[in-house]
Amino acid sequence: MSDQRILFTKSGTAKYISHLDLMHTMERAFLRAGITIRHTAGFHPHPYVSIPLPLPLGFSSQCELLEFGLVEGSTVEELPQKMNRALPAGIQVRQCYDGGLPFKKLAYVRYDITLEFETPLADQAAQAFRELLGRESFVVQKRSKKAKSGFTEVDIIPLVEAVEEIRPEGTFLYLTLLLKAQNPGLNPDVLLQGFRGEHPELPMIYTACHRREILDEDKNIYR
Repeated sequence: MSDQRILFTKSGTAKYISHLDLMHTMERAFLRAGITIRHTAGFHPHPYVSIPLPLPLGFSSQCELLEFGLVEGSTVEELPQKMNRALPAGIQVRQCYDGGLPFKKLAYVRYDITLEFETPLADQAAQAFRELLGRESFVVQKRSKKAKSGFTEVDIIPLVEAVEEIRPEGTFLYLTLLLKAQNPGLNPDVLLQGFRGEHPELPMIYTACHRREILDEDKNIYR
């Protein structure tokens, strides 16, 4: 039996649903929609759903993926409408299809990042970002459950594949970055944390991160 994929969006208040709660939300939506999906084997079977690249809390996305095994209760063409009736506001299924490339082929993620500063500092911040991302190395600390200290060091420069846009507008700065997706990947929050540490004179009052596209190793849009 081949697996199926769902392409869905996550926005609005749904941005604050954690990855684990999102898994439970999708499992309950299948039940409410009357769609039977494959379960794991063993003494305590549970619904098989897999979401790669967990989205950080507070991020929005238009390209989230979920893999599952459709048994009965719908077709791939009917499934989006049925699921959307059962899902909370802010989560919407855009497409359902059979199969797809293995998740290990996920290579890059394109993020749109919006930063707001207390005063019209966007031009200065844009210059600071260009300087920082143009370095040969920029090592920052990030939280790690595996490290005894609770932190580990990571050089973010090799994890930034491309800086596609740095655009200042008054108090706002708009960034579009293509980042490595996994093994290891780069969470934009780690980059912003490092920027704050380097430039405390550029205080941000608002940040928003949006995952626009997931790409494969050849930089084709992943599906």
